[in-house]
Amino acid sequence: MSTATATPVDTDLTSKAQDLAAEARAALEAADSEASLARAKADYLGKQGSIAALLKLIPTLAPEQRRTAGRAINEAKVSVESLFAERLAALKDAALGSASAAPVDVTLPGRLPWTGHLHPITRAWREITDIFTAMGYTIEEGPQVETDWHCFEALNIPKGHPAREMQDTFYVSDFRPGAETAANAEEDGVVLRTHTSPVQVRTMLRSKPPIRMICPGTVYRRDNDLTHTPMFHQVEGLVVDEGITLADLKGTLAEFARAFFGPGTKIRFRPSYFPFTEPSAEVDVTCAACKGKGCRVCKGTGWLEVLGSGMVDPLVFGHQDEGDYAPDSVQGFAFGMGIDRLAMLKYGIDDLRLLFENDVRMLEQF
Repeated sequence: MSTATATPVDTDLTSKAQDLAAEARAALEAADSEASLARAKADYLGKQGSIAALLKLIPTLAPEQRRTAGRAINEAKVSVESLFAERLAALKDAALGSASAAPVDVTLPGRLPWTGHLHPITRAWREITDIFTAMGYTIEEGPQVETDWHCFEALNIPKGHPAREMQDTFYVSDFRPGAETAANAEEDGVVLRTHTSPVQVRTMLRSKPPIRMICPGTVYRRDNDLTHTPMFHQVEGLVVDEGITLADLKGTLAEFARAFFGPGTKIRFRPSYFPFTEPSAEVDVTCAACKGKGCRVCKGTGWLEVLGSGMVDPLVFGHQDEGDYAPDSVQGFAFGMGIDRLAMLKYGIDDLRLLFENDVRMLEQF
């Protein structure tokens, strides 16, 4: 009885597997894209596909009939998978053939991917800090939004001082020089720092001598022309210890100039004035373009001005701890230079604004 009913079921599954294999072949051959080919394969071989449904019926057969039906269904499955692989390869070959129909010159060089590099200012910044850290200097940082006291008064630049006219300031608070001030001098005004000198003040307030530090950073002034931008970069240095002299300052700057601009670079001091140093000096270096012979860059003088410097004024020490910074026990020197200007001189850039316009045609030259 059981054998008579099982035989037609076995035969039915075998014929259905053969029919589905034929249907799948027709569907795969009709597919004209990889997407439609994948959909046709899923209709027959997917978890919910027709052939997969037949496999679920095998357990309903008698044990002696399962092998025959299973073999027929697996043959259909293998046939569909083989045809799918063939059709997929054929479609890819056709797509490649159409893409390469245009003539290609195989002798042309390959196209390298575009890669970025350090900005000229970043390169100059890192080189400067490397030179001074090799001399034993530490790197200090401070806020870019400063109090009027840290930015000016602690550096011997009180309200109304002519030096403030040289540093056209961005005020964050409502305070302006000459306006009514608050009782606390540190609350008189909040500014975008015009130089990195406040970092020197903050370093002396929290540290005792000896000090040997530089403070590179971003500063702001209301200038905008060929040689000035509202935002630029400075690096300033401060050394405080016993027995510091002007000779130490000159030797330090001479070594820096040779390291940054190359061997043979000379420096010269010209008397100048800064409220926070006494005596003060502007420092020139031999022109990097003509090596001191005289050219258009140095206007025929053979020298280029690069920084200001001097011995720290005792009045600046007066804002610190009198025991640690008594003028009769410690001395110091300070210097400051524009990182952007040094980059311009070293790399031959004649307009400071080019450094901030993000023009790849200019930046990729470096």
